[in-house]
Amino acid sequence: MAAEPRDGSARVLRIDGARIDTIEDLYVQLNDLLMKDEDWRLGTSLDALHDVLYRFDPGADLGPAVFVWTDHEHSRESLGITATRAWLEAKLHRPDVFDARTIRAQRDALLAGEGATYFDLVEEVFAGHPGVRLELR
Repeated sequence: MAAEPRDGSARVLRIDGARIDTIEDLYVQLNDLLMKDEDWRLGTSLDALHDVLYRFDPGADLGPAVFVWTDHEHSRESLGITATRAWLEAKLHRPDVFDARTIRAQRDALLAGEGATYFDLVEEVFAGHPGVRLELR
């Protein structure tokens, strides 16, 4: 795992937002950071990211971590309304896996300016882990 000590025991992991133009680009970097020593890779799944971040929660094997997301404004734009809409609409083609009513409601809220973008959702996942701090730069 690419990490450097910070404030004692916290690992510092860097996300290069300038290289994130798609949701897939984000997961390429996350896999490079988090899955280096694993024999499997994260798919483009917020649930999978959530599960992997448990490794940094208090009492977990890896301890605390600081994720420094540079050029995050580029990522915010790339993972904004257009990418999120495409992501949600792709889910509508999988009614065997996703509840279409819920997905449509999320898409409609997004298009009305009230829903979360993919970038927002990633921030929420990170915020849900007490052993993880996300620094947007």
